[in-house]
Amino acid sequence: MTPSVSLPILVHCDDALLVADKPAGLLAVPGRGADKQDCLSARLLETFPDALVVHRLDMATSGLMLFARGMAMQRHLSQMFRERAVEKRYIAIVSGKVEAAEGEIGLPLGADWPNRPKQKVDTASGKPSLTRYRLLGYDDATDTSRLELEPVTGRTHQLRVHLAAIGHPILGDALYGGRPAARLMLHACMLRFIHPHSGTALSLHSETPF
Repeated sequence: MTPSVSLPILVHCDDALLVADKPAGLLAVPGRGADKQDCLSARLLETFPDALVVHRLDMATSGLMLFARGMAMQRHLSQMFRERAVEKRYIAIVSGKVEAAEGEIGLPLGADWPNRPKQKVDTASGKPSLTRYRLLGYDDATDTSRLELEPVTGRTHQLRVHLAAIGHPILGDALYGGRPAARLMLHACMLRFIHPHSGTALSLHSETPF
């Protein structure tokens, strides 16, 4: 999937921060090589030269990304992420029937060094990782479950590895054994946090495209 070259869709914009809706197939930040320079952050910089990255989404994942305007705000928002003061929700479609209505996955994660960028469950030296999930529905015809996910921690590929580890890989996730699909069926649908300047609660949403 190759996203069209267009201006990012802004869900929120003020003098302190931006929230943009990243399409699947677009890098969040530049990669290595001339062919990997088109990305959400570069497109934002064309209009907002002070926009700075605070967190990332995988290229194949769509949804909400928060950007700071200026270095001081970048430090502040990054600290909020470290302190888990930014609440995130994702929607995923996974293989199989998830039996529990809700649950937690607390498997420690680390890099699978011979197979980078792949990550793995590492009970010996992995970082503590926690994902909460809620079952939204099951489709008997396709044998798939729709989940709402909360990554309490923010490890690389956390949602993808955790779901694969419990036997329910995300559709379209070839790296972790997911069934083929038109795209990775993972979307960052909600961000909620206290605005650093106004002190008001911001709850921002993006409609899931699948």
